[in-house]
Amino acid sequence: MQMKTRCQRSAGAVVMLSALAIASSSIAGPEAAAAVPTFSQHVAPILYEACVDCHRPGEVAPMSLISYQETRPWGRSIKNKVLNGEMPPWHADPAVGRFTNERRLTAAERDTIVRWVDGGAPEGDRDQLPPAPSFADGWQIGTPDLVVEMPTTFEVPAEGEVDYQYFSAPTGLTEDRWVKAIEVRPGARAVVHHILAFVQNPSDARRASAYRQIPVGAAAEAAAARARERGRDIARPAGSGRTLIGTMAPGTNPQVFKPGTAMRIPKGSELVFQLHYTSVGESAHDRSRVGLLFADGPPTREVRAGAFLNAYFEIPAGASNTQVDALIEFTEDVEMTALFPHSHLLGKRWEYRLIYPDGQTQTVLSVPEYDFNWQTYYQFDEPLSVPKGARLEASAWYDNSAANKSNPDPTSPSRWGEQTWEEMHYTGITYTVKTGSNTSR
Repeated sequence: MQMKTRCQRSAGAVVMLSALAIASSSIAGPEAAAAVPTFSQHVAPILYEACVDCHRPGEVAPMSLISYQETRPWGRSIKNKVLNGEMPPWHADPAVGRFTNERRLTAAERDTIVRWVDGGAPEGDRDQLPPAPSFADGWQIGTPDLVVEMPTTFEVPAEGEVDYQYFSAPTGLTEDRWVKAIEVRPGARAVVHHILAFVQNPSDARRASAYRQIPVGAAAEAAAARARERGRDIARPAGSGRTLIGTMAPGTNPQVFKPGTAMRIPKGSELVFQLHYTSVGESAHDRSRVGLLFADGPPTREVRAGAFLNAYFEIPAGASNTQVDALIEFTEDVEMTALFPHSHLLGKRWEYRLIYPDGQTQTVLSVPEYDFNWQTYYQFDEPLSVPKGARLEASAWYDNSAANKSNPDPTSPSRWGEQTWEEMHYTGITYTVKTGSNTSR
């Protein structure tokens, strides 16, 4: 998967930034004045590349940063956010792995923004302003070939807890189609915490994954034994015949697959929306949708999406560094393309390690400062070649102490649950199988 954007804001988050205009600074001498970057020549190209996918009208960010007039009042706050690493938001360890959707500015880009603000934030010569990026109206992937919308509008109450909501809508496809880009968009962004979009196979067939989940811990082993007795698979939390194809959460990006790869949507299938709504003090009406861009034909390799988890844990009250693990073993040779770590308010750190059949271990993703407000699908710059028999270990650490300012209740133990004040240990994964073209598998 590929994405260009490096700046994504949390839906519904309230961003406290000063809107005071920046007073011009005095610069001594013509040489110093010439050294000050200008918006038109130096700053706008950075914003257009790193920020305006989100910081533009109609998107998740609280203000637009396309024009000089829109940007200048926020200059001091932009400088502060860039210096402290809040913007653009990116939480992976730079020493581990490379990712196509990195939202990290270079040292030179940060320095340019700082010197521009400190130098009075001049506009510069408007003739040097590059053309602003163009976007399809309402979509980051361009105009979709197919839009599937919730069948009805859901009214989100002004107050109170809202159970997860599920809606199904037909795709109307009369033949299998290959999809090269997927975007999930909320209808009322302020009240939508996340959306998971699944394809429901019309045959309800249970498609085998290219990995099996290995239970970790006595509770997980007992649950796995009970699941096997019922013919179920703990590595498939989405349910029979259902495949996760797209997500929308604070920090996620639309999915754009690399050339030569695509995801199959079967004819006659339905899309299933799982929505997590959050009341914000006033009622709202939501009718979310999914946009699909079709590939011209079958790809060289099919992108598969899956997930694995550990739902059998307890984080003791007051504990500040509880580790929870999950483990899968690959049953085929694959190329792993992305990982999506997900926990809630107690989550503080994630790490993923590949353990090869010869015993060698490689850390492939480290998120030392996990932030629930920024849900990121980490998309590898180059797919990771993973042989059959290799294992992927996912470790997360949780802070259930009073020192965690986001902790809803440090006096109570925390266990698996769907609501934000409960906890999760969940990993999304995308991959391709290396056996032949595998497009018919």
